[in-house]
Amino acid sequence: MHTPLTELLLRSWLAVTVPRRDERGDVPGWVMVTVMTIGLAIAIFTFAEEPLKGLLSAAFNQVK
Repeated sequence: MHTPLTELLLRSWLAVTVPRRDERGDVPGWVMVTVMTIGLAIAIFTFAEEPLKGLLSAAFNQVK
C-alpha cells in the first residue's frame, strides 16, 4: 500500500536517478550562455569598477 509520502519519495528518487534520453542538453547553447555571461560581467565591470571599489572600501571601513 502506497501512502502519498512514499509515492512522492519514489517519484523524486526516480526523477533524480533514472536517466532521460530525451533531455541530453544542448552543449553549444550552454557554451553560448557561458560566454555571454562572461562578456556581460566584463562589460559591467568595465563601467562600474571605480564605484564598486568605493562601495567595497566604504563597507570594509565600517566593519573596522
